[in-house]
Amino acid sequence: MEICNKAQRQSGKRISTKRLSSSSSTSPLPPICLNLTDSLLEPRQEIIANLIQNFKVHNLLVDYFEASLEACRYCDTILEGIHSTRLSYTRITRVVKLSKRVLINFNDSTNEQTKKDIYKELDSFSSKLQNNHLSVISTTQFSDIHNKYMELLQRLTSKRKRIKRRLTLISVCKKVGGIALVTSHGAILIALLVVSLHSVVGLVAAPSIVGGLVGLFINRIKIRIKKRTKCERLCEQLDAAAKGVFILINDLDTMSRMVKRLNDEVEHRKMIADVCVKNVGSKCEIMKRVMSEFSDHDGSFLEQLEELEEHVYLCFLTVNKSRRLVMQQITERPQH
Repeated sequence: MEICNKAQRQSGKRISTKRLSSSSSTSPLPPICLNLTDSLLEPRQEIIANLIQNFKVHNLLVDYFEASLEACRYCDTILEGIHSTRLSYTRITRVVKLSKRVLINFNDSTNEQTKKDIYKELDSFSSKLQNNHLSVISTTQFSDIHNKYMELLQRLTSKRKRIKRRLTLISVCKKVGGIALVTSHGAILIALLVVSLHSVVGLVAAPSIVGGLVGLFINRIKIRIKKRTKCERLCEQLDAAAKGVFILINDLDTMSRMVKRLNDEVEHRKMIADVCVKNVGSKCEIMKRVMSEFSDHDGSFLEQLEELEEHVYLCFLTVNKSRRLVMQQITERPQH
């Protein structure tokens, strides 16, 4: 995807797994700060700020733009967690490779240093100092985000329904009022024509009076049409924003489940790594089981990380599409 390429250009080249795997450093890995929102978010927030200043933007639409910006920042945080987790997990990749040599002849004295390296890597991975980077947004936080956006969605849909009811009322009043207006103006015109026929002055003034009444009639119709058009445009804007928030809620809920599943996976791996470290003096059976556990689920775990990353980029895409649509609805000129 284009947005993935753009994100990678902004964040720079990833550190290669091979280079990290060959590293013997066991210090906790620092979190990665990507801050991709400013580069991936479209339209940019400065453009939206300018839009709000130059157009009469409804306060609910302002809230929508703020919410979409906030959602992208959450996505940014999740991406940072993904990249940090992937970087941290290279310790396990290194350990699995080292263990293949050691487990062939576990008691061989020439493997002592390699075993020490394995235990150090496992100890670093399971250490409390090595944070679980996927816990950056907790389940409670996701729940709060969900509730906040649901409340915004309800406000948007409620306002849209009220406007639709108003449009229906205007339409009915327009039909009834139009008939009444035509009838009343017709009666006035007939009366004026009768009067004008009985006087020379009335005969001369009749055309201008008739023209004035017709002009007044047309102006009233234009005002009603303009009012209806304004309400219709606002309704379309609110509808686009509501759809955007609805999709956003679904995306965040999906990412919440994916993050929780991966978070549990990381905690499980940290736990079994800790078990191995605490049984340093035992026979090779424990290490063999731990390495087997890591090796068997290594591909699946990395695939899940990749899937979550793709979903985050898709969320950026849908947010951008929705923001562009709402902005277009605000800026386009009404058709007469």
